[in-house]
Formats: sequence, structure tokens, C-alpha cells
Amino acid sequence: MKLKSSILGACIITCTLSSCTKNDELLQYSENEWLSGGAQTVFDQGAGAFSHPFPYLSGDKLRVHEIGDLGFEATFVTAPAPLNPGLGPVYNNVSCASCHIADGRGRPPYPGEQMKSLLIRLSAPGTDATGGPLPLPGFGGQLQQFALAGRVPEATVDILHTYLNRYFDDGTGYELAVPEYQFLNPYIPFPAGMQFSPRVAPPVFGLGLLEAVPEETILAYADEHDADGDGISGKPNYGYDVIKQRPVLGRFGWKAAQPTLKQQTAGAYHEDMGITSSYFPYESAYGQPQDDGLQDDSELTDSLLHAVTFYVQTLAVPARRNADAPKVMEGKTIFMNAGCGSCHRPSMTTGVNVAFPEISNQKIFPYSDMLLHDMGSELSDNRGDYLANGNEWRTPPLWGIGLTKLVNGHNYYLHDGRARSLMEAIMWHGGEGAASRDYVKQLSADDRAKLIAFLESL
Repeated sequence: MKLKSSILGACIITCTLSSCTKNDELLQYSENEWLSGGAQTVFDQGAGAFSHPFPYLSGDKLRVHEIGDLGFEATFVTAPAPLNPGLGPVYNNVSCASCHIADGRGRPPYPGEQMKSLLIRLSAPGTDATGGPLPLPGFGGQLQQFALAGRVPEATVDILHTYLNRYFDDGTGYELAVPEYQFLNPYIPFPAGMQFSPRVAPPVFGLGLLEAVPEETILAYADEHDADGDGISGKPNYGYDVIKQRPVLGRFGWKAAQPTLKQQTAGAYHEDMGITSSYFPYESAYGQPQDDGLQDDSELTDSLLHAVTFYVQTLAVPARRNADAPKVMEGKTIFMNAGCGSCHRPSMTTGVNVAFPEISNQKIFPYSDMLLHDMGSELSDNRGDYLANGNEWRTPPLWGIGLTKLVNGHNYYLHDGRARSLMEAIMWHGGEGAASRDYVKQLSADDRAKLIAFLESL
């Protein structure tokens, strides 16, 4: 457990004071990219870099963050049980932290391993009443590979790979791994026309700051019909807000289909663990043979949903490393010259929020525009998600990406974890990213190394 009451309180005070001192020295430089999360940046280059609360968080709010952390770590079990009941009847994992390990990035399974932090979204052709993906009959909106005793998993998944051999312009070769998904032992036959989308668990730090970016800022970046002719069209997605009961600008998820962090959190409890809430009161297996048919009370209380949401809203962003190193600075110039910054926009400013001053009016450096972009047919999942088509993906923030290996123990990137290095991730770019990819392909080996040095500094 990352946060444990009394001992933890002293640690937080110590870490917070240390971070505050360093922050105070640097905050005077409003354009300083060392502070990726503005005032809510922490200076930790270790394995816990993604798991710190905002350094500027009042006592009461810090306590809610701690409660949320306990909820994020909590392991759910079969009901009835005195603690954390309600798991299943079908599920992908038993806790939030089991997918978002150390609050960071998931990965595809190793050979012979079950999926742990990669899931499979499912749908049938068409859209539902809200304009979103149509659940697949008998399976719903997500494949669950585990089930409680007496129930049957929906199916298991095996991932095979084929390999593409390609070359940089200087003749240096590189290899791309193409995943191929096999669905085994379905409890009933899959319906014809099944659509699926593999997705790894994304990092959860800094999300409160992204939620605080004004809608008009995000929409100002959009150029759906490429009116300026630069080849970058970025468009917003609008997911269905189950509380407001209308489409709302999407900000979260690989397709930007989730409008709020609370709905994203409730949706993860529902689909990943089978935990019902006021947002999603019916079991994920509703209407399937695995469902017990009981109209139970919500298994996740509103107060705990609020606390866990607040936990991810108030996870701080790690500071840049070596941002002033000549190689890193040259790498940033290459990044911008390649056009990468057209989608991975370096900075944004959060809106003014007098009720939540910790996220108010902060210049942050997520390296994202939070919009959808066509990434080409090779990365397509051939599945719509509200306004996103199969080729379109939300620009993922790059902050903290250089700490992935240290924190999460791997270097797997992109929506399904197919890229085994940052350079492979770049080389997978197609569609609107093709020009940037081709710019990188013609670089010298030395300049490619500078570009990676820059990304690893984020």
C-alpha cells in the first residue's frame, strides 16, 4: 500500500516540504518546462514518481486523497464479504491498482501470461441510443476473461505476432511487431460482425490538470477539415455524460470518449471489476447467463467513488529530467521541426477555479492537444467510438513517458502496447503522423538519438 496513515502522514509532510522548496525556486519562471504539472509538479525520479499527491494540497483534501488511494488499491472479492464485496460475476481484474500499476502504464501480456493490464473492448456494428458503440450480444462492451466460481469466463485471449522489417533512410533496419488476437474458448459463439479494440491501461497521474483545461482551449486546437492545409486535422470527440444525459466533450480514454474523470472511474469499476455504482447500476453481465438477476444496491458508494476519483485528480506530475542538457534541447528542436508538436502540443493553461485553487490557472506541459487524429490504417482498430472512427486516436500526453521503464518495468507504448520502444512508437505513426514519421526516418542516427533523449526527459 502506497499510502498508510500515520507513517505516511510524516512522509507526505517531508516530501511535500521538499517539493515546495524546489517548486518555489522555479515557479518564478512561468515558461519553465521543468515544471510539467505547474505548481503540482513533484521532483522524484524513482519508482514512485507517478504516485505522489499534489504538493500543494490542503489537509482535508489530502485526507480525501489518502482515502481514495486506499480505494484504488483495494482488492474486491466475491459477495457476501465484510470488506470490498461485489466482484464479478465476470471481470478483468480485482483492483484499480492491478491494471494501473504504480499509477502508470499497462502492457500486453508476455507469452503464456493472462492479460493483466490490457483489455479488449467489444461491439457490434452500429451505435447504441447514445451514439456510442453497440454492445456485442452475449458479451457486452468489454471482454471479461475471468469469472466467479460457478460462472464461466466470456473467453480467453492469445496474442501472436508477425514482424515487419523496415529501414531508416541511412539503411539502418528496424522491426515492427504486429499483434494478432485469437479469442479462445468463448462461452457462447461470438456473433457475426464482432468488432474489438485492444487497449492497455494508461497512466493516471496529472488527470485532474487535464480535466481543468477549458473546453474552449481544446476546441481552439481543432481543425477537423484541415482549413490551414498543414495536414493536421484534429477533431474533438463527444462522449455521453450519463449524469447530464447528453453528449459532452470527451477528454479521457484512448478515443477521448469519456467526458469526466468520475464517469471514467465508475466505468472502470463497472467493466473491469463488475462493481456497480449510481453511474452504472446494472452488472456488466446484465442480460447474460452469468448475471444472477438480482437488483442489488450499488456495490460502490458515492463517497468512495468520489474519493477514488479525487485520488486520480490529485496525482502530481513528475518534473522533467535533464531538460537543459544540450542533447535534449537539440532533440526538442528536432521534435518540433518534425511537426510532432502539432498534435503533441507542449503546453496548456488550466482554467481559473476558485473552488479548487490547486488546479487553477496552471501552465502545464502535457504534450497533447486532447483531440482525435487519424493515425492511419496500420493502427486502426476498425471500430467506432462516438465520433471517433477506427483510424482515430486521442493524442496521448507524453509527460512522464521517460520514466516508464523505471516505474513500470517495461517500454511498451501505443494504445495496445505493440511498440517496444519510443522509436518503434514513432515509426508506427501513419495518417496525420506520416509526415513526422518520414521526417524522423531521414534523420541521422545521431539526430534520432537526440530525439529519443528529449522524449526520455519528459
